[in-house]
Amino acid sequence: MLKNIACHQLDIAYDEQGPPDGWPVVLLHGFPYDIHAYDEVTPALASQGARVIAPYLRGYGPTRFLAPTTLRSGQQAALGADLLSLLDALQIDQAVLGGYDWGGRAACIVAALDPARARGLVSVNGYNIQDIAKAGRPASPEKELRMWYQYYLHSDRGRAGLTENRREFCRLLWSLWSPTWPFDDATYARSAVAFDNPDFVDVVVHSYRHRFGLVEGDPLFDDIERRLAAMPPITVPTITLEGATDGVSPPGGRAAGARRFTGRHENRVVANAGHNLPQEAPRAFTDAVLDIAAWAA
Repeated sequence: MLKNIACHQLDIAYDEQGPPDGWPVVLLHGFPYDIHAYDEVTPALASQGARVIAPYLRGYGPTRFLAPTTLRSGQQAALGADLLSLLDALQIDQAVLGGYDWGGRAACIVAALDPARARGLVSVNGYNIQDIAKAGRPASPEKELRMWYQYYLHSDRGRAGLTENRREFCRLLWSLWSPTWPFDDATYARSAVAFDNPDFVDVVVHSYRHRFGLVEGDPLFDDIERRLAAMPPITVPTITLEGATDGVSPPGGRAAGARRFTGRHENRVVANAGHNLPQEAPRAFTDAVLDIAAWAA
């Protein structure tokens, strides 16, 4: 059931399924996707007694900013603060957190900075906290090529391109990042509606500029960013997942981040899955969440 709740900066729209007194799970989508990424994961977890919350991130779907003057920030600290605020608003003391891309980043941030709120973590592509201080260092040419869309959005031309061609742009990313996933027009259309949010372009552009230090963040989140700059460890039980055919973050690309997981940790490479792993391999993602719940128990 789609619901909404007022949080610190946002009126967050979220899907909730499962028993109200079930063990809480919060599932967070990435860019450029939406909560439909969990269409098969959510009912599978609910059938195991979970209370599953899947929110639309800032700038997506029916989620809206409460004030017109709020900076439409897409910085990592804002995503983490949104998740923590959602937990507070729903009066959830502790939950299993799961996500990928932007959503995985939010989950990693809360698990790192507020571990008491995370019963455990499922993170696609490993340790997702950005090392902004090192963002200006060049990567290998192969990796730089995969990041073309980020550099495109650094320019006014890229902003105009996303504004005018958001459906085509995002569909191209789906195809490049999940080369073995035969999604159809209807599947893409269900998620693409979320990109019509009036703040989508502003939030996305700010995100890809802030992570390279090209724009200032929201001062409200300065303290969180300072804490994240230390690249804090994640101590809660964690399973990281990697799609074997991920076109933007291939397996092994974040191996150095493994040392940031100082609690119980397991990495799994999922065959024939790309970047949108929960939607491409829902069983693998579901199993990871259930395993984390068992570990925590």
